[in-house]
Amino acid sequence: MPEERQWHLRYLRTLEANTLSQGEGVVVAVPDSGVNPHPDLSGSLVPGTDIIPGGSGNGMGDEDGHGTGMAGLIAAHAENASTGALGIAPRARILPIYSSPARRDGTSEALAKGIEYAVSRHAQVISISAAGAPDAHLQRAVKAAMQANVIVVAAAGNISRSPIVGYPASEPGVIAVGGIDRSGNHAAISVSGPEIDVVAPAVDIYSTGLNGGYRVGTGTSDATAIVAGAAALIRSKYPDLPAAEVAHRLTATAVDKGPPGRDDQYGYGVIDLVAALTADVPPLGFESTGVTAPASTAAAAPGTGGDNSTARGLATLGALLAAGGAYLVWRRRRRADDPPPRISR
Repeated sequence: MPEERQWHLRYLRTLEANTLSQGEGVVVAVPDSGVNPHPDLSGSLVPGTDIIPGGSGNGMGDEDGHGTGMAGLIAAHAENASTGALGIAPRARILPIYSSPARRDGTSEALAKGIEYAVSRHAQVISISAAGAPDAHLQRAVKAAMQANVIVVAAAGNISRSPIVGYPASEPGVIAVGGIDRSGNHAAISVSGPEIDVVAPAVDIYSTGLNGGYRVGTGTSDATAIVAGAAALIRSKYPDLPAAEVAHRLTATAVDKGPPGRDDQYGYGVIDLVAALTADVPPLGFESTGVTAPASTAAAAPGTGGDNSTARGLATLGALLAAGGAYLVWRRRRRADDPPPRISR
């Protein structure tokens, strides 16, 4: 089973979540090193584009493997039950965009054009496993995507590249993703900061690779693709939910880690796929309502099989509601200082 190789699937209870949604009808754009056709992505790719020269012409070429790995984490469907990779949203479609050259950092300009292309092709989610500095064009592209009701998910960045959250993760409204390790603790490679919204598995992540093979990656890139898959599940189950409400659903149902409440390492907590698809989450702006999740959800937080410590985020919400009229405010954050001037993966 894919769960044996992909520890994050078991930790996030992905197979249970897939009984509720598999991402049907959702297109996820992946501006990256391109996406190489792979058996586990057969039927999942729609023709994309090359923003920079030297690609296949439709985004379906990848000499690096990074983009192919991110696509697999989102939408792979494990053709081989013993060795294949399974994505979080195996029935979502991937729009591949070649915007970053192999083994080199991309540019803000290329990423901006990739985002604009994704919006023009009506992608519902854009997964950006890159972090760097904003320029005027990139900022306009990101803001335009959000104004077009597109969910933008972006990597906070890896500590080996920069100590602060990069752009576009630092843009208010973008879902900024940090990472955790196999134990559910803050991943050493993940940047921390006040912009972090949620975290997801980021260490030893098995996914699709070049030439029909597989790769194992570590970094907030992988965590970002996983969260993009989660957004696709929500958008598929709740197709009329605005992008901001999809993000709200992810943060409101996240399993709290670290100090109680939001913190700079974990944001609002570890994404909980099942809770995000089943919890009763009041819309943004309601200040006198609570968030409740079905009892089965509160009893089985990610990676625990129901242990009280990791379920405390949802348990706290339940207790507040029982106390009467509690409210949850999804606090958007301000952008950090400008990071280094390149877009890195």
